[in-house]
Amino acid sequence: MSINHLRFVRLGLHLILGIFIFAGCKKKQEQTVSSPNIIYIFADDLGYGELGAYGQEKIKTPNLDRLAAGGMRFTQHYTGAPVCAPSRYMLLTGTHAGHAYIRGNYELGQFSDEMEGGQMPIPETTPTLAKMLKKAGYQTAMVGKWGLGMNGTTGSPLLQGFDYYYGYLDQKQAHNYYPTHLWENDKVSPLNNDYFLVHQPQEKGIDQKVFDQFKGRDYAPDRMIEKALHFIDTTATDKPFFLYYPSPIPHVSLQVPDSLVQEYLGSFEETPYYGNSGYTAHQYPLSAYAAMITHLDSEVGKIWEAVKAKGQEENTLILFSSDNGPTFAGGVDADFFNSAGDLRGLKMDVYEGGIRVPFIAYWKNKISAGQTSDLVSGHWDMYNTFAELAHQEQSSPDGISLVNELLGIPHKQQHEYLYFEYPEKRGQVALRWGDWKGVKVEMKTTTNAPWELYNLKTDPQEKYNLAAKHPEIIHTMDSLQRRAHRHPHIREWEFIDPKFKK
Repeated sequence: MSINHLRFVRLGLHLILGIFIFAGCKKKQEQTVSSPNIIYIFADDLGYGELGAYGQEKIKTPNLDRLAAGGMRFTQHYTGAPVCAPSRYMLLTGTHAGHAYIRGNYELGQFSDEMEGGQMPIPETTPTLAKMLKKAGYQTAMVGKWGLGMNGTTGSPLLQGFDYYYGYLDQKQAHNYYPTHLWENDKVSPLNNDYFLVHQPQEKGIDQKVFDQFKGRDYAPDRMIEKALHFIDTTATDKPFFLYYPSPIPHVSLQVPDSLVQEYLGSFEETPYYGNSGYTAHQYPLSAYAAMITHLDSEVGKIWEAVKAKGQEENTLILFSSDNGPTFAGGVDADFFNSAGDLRGLKMDVYEGGIRVPFIAYWKNKISAGQTSDLVSGHWDMYNTFAELAHQEQSSPDGISLVNELLGIPHKQQHEYLYFEYPEKRGQVALRWGDWKGVKVEMKTTTNAPWELYNLKTDPQEKYNLAAKHPEIIHTMDSLQRRAHRHPHIREWEFIDPKFKK
């Protein structure tokens, strides 16, 4: 072989090798780009019927309505639990209530600043979707209400996969929208407010000071949205980001700047609320509650605009949901606003009104506009959904991936059943199997509490108990419950198969 021929062969080999290297780099780059930014906005105590896109007629939510119109609105989406802390745990860990480490609001500490103790902390080694996304190269942040452990415990967001966090750590502190401080990366972040206790019933009267005592200077949600927008603005564009934004709104207390209440004054016939059902008194409780939800809607709009301004709208999946059904306390009138959307039950109930929640998904040019999904799904599905988007293992045994559903691809995954257990409010269980819904209540006080059985297809309001007519379905409910339930790690949460006398 001549020298020139040999050189030609070597040159050809180098060109081929270069093509393979370029193709490999391009494939790696495409994989990075295909992992979208993920923004998950989590409302607090927002009911299934409190958005215009879900039938609300009295409260204005223009940004969320546009988000739903431009993407996909889910009609059968569930929270893992009907109260705050376990719902948040199940979202972050991809577990249902029969397997979750945290199953109730296990409160520590008190309301005062010096007694702030938070809730039961997540163990440090717990797999969370934030840890999974961080491993996949995501920049991660939590801004809002945490409720899963204080700084100095294993529950700190910094130990659960978040590079940065700002907001409330303790749910009790989040009862007050004008607190003396929030938390930023395990350090106190002072606010310009004086301390006061929100749970102070007042004598009826017309003195404006009764209501003004529950106002402050720094409105916590305004500080939090500033931090969230800063995170979006300053994240690097060469790798994706994950923003978890668990807003405290519209969880009572009824506290919102007067300028925002003005929009609704005169719209409703209302009388002052004096704190007799807990939380702060308010002169215009209906207007204040509506204004809080509209304010949350405006935050969604600001986040959306920040994504557009960064040129990332086509590479960002924006999700919106709520941690559980609407509340019954603190001057809120769920009946007036039809907050649960004609569903039975409220917060702390395993009937549909307590656990079925709004869920909106928007991803420009990826999710077709104007879509409605009836897929039965829940918060615990976020883990596997995000894992598929980030090219990680779908390791949640309780969840499915919603990616195919979002993108309109056939062969979507489906749940065999959904399972709920809630140890508070005297012990409750619910199980959905196809269109059938089984419910047990008063399990701590009633020996061998019976199943109630509803057909959600024909009776979404759960009015007609069909248990006596379908013993074979009750048998299936018993079997599925035994399979789903795992003994909890503390006595207070074992009400299904206790090894002690009640």
